[in-house]
Amino acid sequence: MSPFGRAFADGDRLSVAGAVVTLKIHRRARRVSLRLDRARGEIVATAPSARRLGEAAAFARERAAWIAERIAELPEAAPVAPGMTLQVFGETVRLEAGTGRARWLAATEHYPARICAMGEGEGYARAVILVIKKRALEVLTARTAHYAALLGAPMPKVAVADAKGRWGSCRPGRAGAPGSIRYSWRLALAPFAVADYVAAHECAHLLELNHGPRFWAHVKALVGEARPHRDWLRAEGARLHAFGR
Repeated sequence: MSPFGRAFADGDRLSVAGAVVTLKIHRRARRVSLRLDRARGEIVATAPSARRLGEAAAFARERAAWIAERIAELPEAAPVAPGMTLQVFGETVRLEAGTGRARWLAATEHYPARICAMGEGEGYARAVILVIKKRALEVLTARTAHYAALLGAPMPKVAVADAKGRWGSCRPGRAGAPGSIRYSWRLALAPFAVADYVAAHECAHLLELNHGPRFWAHVKALVGEARPHRDWLRAEGARLHAFGR
């Protein structure tokens, strides 16, 4: 039994100041600490070992005011409804009510790009998000093909998902089987250059499944300096994850 109360396990969740706190073990950590996971909208309490998870839980409760302040900083989700305007890969897109299947209408001389969907409330939001997911898959597949070709790597399978922890993940091909890259569809809500950087980053993993000097050399050759794009995702990622919640 922990001196700080009941025994806790890695991944346990508790509520503090109305927020979710997830307990995590990080073997390289030197002390108990708290951080805000902006993508998940929760607090992570880290401990160096299972033995100190109770200490991490107690520390979180002691810092209830700090936790409440951090959670209050998170962006609120805006309702997805007709009339709303958003950016998809940096292009202005207007949401409209329509009939029939939800669809993307390309920009014309007189109108911006539009997403037309029927329904209301959550049903309307789901239809709009489905269109954005399809757009994300189209654009990110094209950029993946572009960068894989530049690197001389076989074209991987591409998919989109709603991952909260990563903007992209790569599994290189093995024994003649193609590799695969999975992206967060929410990259469609980022500027094109930021999403394009993530595509280049994941394609570089087709050659280097690490973040060593050779990996970053590939990324820099493809898109230049990575830091501005990484900084943008760190600063704005929570807003992207709040969309449609």
